[in-house]
Amino acid sequence: MAQNEKTSKEIASIAAKALKDPKSLTPAEIRSLAGSALTQAPDKKK
Repeated sequence: MAQNEKTSKEIASIAAKALKDPKSLTPAEIRSLAGSALTQAPDKKK
């Protein structure tokens, strides 16, 4: 993970929506959240 990676406003908005009403998320929003979380996870050490 790079030092300068930040969550976009769009992803932050989807995350807030998920916390308020998880069942209201579309499959595309779920994929966006998952992709963002995986991108920002620390790199595995070899």
